[in-house]
Amino acid sequence: MSLIELPRALEDYFAYAEIDPTRRGRRFSITLPYYNGDRLDRLQWWYHITEAQEQMFDGTGIAVFRERAVVRFRRHIERWLANTRQCLHGDEPIPRLSTQAMQQTVAPAETIFVALDQAANA
Repeated sequence: MSLIELPRALEDYFAYAEIDPTRRGRRFSITLPYYNGDRLDRLQWWYHITEAQEQMFDGTGIAVFRERAVVRFRRHIERWLANTRQCLHGDEPIPRLSTQAMQQTVAPAETIFVALDQAANA
């Protein structure tokens, strides 16, 4: 089972918001809501853009920095899922979080004994 099994791209489930600006610039957040059992929870990512950064890239600085934040947030989510052995799945508007089934990484005993027997007869 992969970490993310959703019918759409993970970014399609994100909610974007601008938070009250500070003297140093504008603040934004990206939120991924998800169900953990019956409980609604969320992951959030915040980023800050100064006035100078906003004017970068021919005035498209906000879009560029938003895309960078989305990439970093997605990477964070994937690492979190891998580290906690969980996955996001579902066909609903809000994905569900579940524990990943442990995959068998140890060879069956018969395979080991056959390999040992072949090595001994060689």
